[in-house]
Amino acid sequence: MTEAPAHTPQPPRERLLRIVGEILGKPEAARTLPPEGRLSELGMSSVKMVTLMLAVEGEFDLTIPQSDITPDNFRSVASIEALLTRLLAVKA
Repeated sequence: MTEAPAHTPQPPRERLLRIVGEILGKPEAARTLPPEGRLSELGMSSVKMVTLMLAVEGEFDLTIPQSDITPDNFRSVASIEALLTRLLAVKA
């Protein structure tokens, strides 16, 4: 008899969308955001962007190097996902 895993981790994009929704206070808007959609168009301010960066570091257990903390890397869910993919590959 095999048991199903207690918890299957969410894909990175799903985790990012959840974080973005929590920070913006608009979970429904984050779920419908196109991956390339600008977070600033949903109301992501610079203060919320810092909160997002810290939340991403905590969620994925990594430190984002100072050189990677750029507007381009945090423009959209897709750009954050690309950054995460690169940082997680280096960490592994």
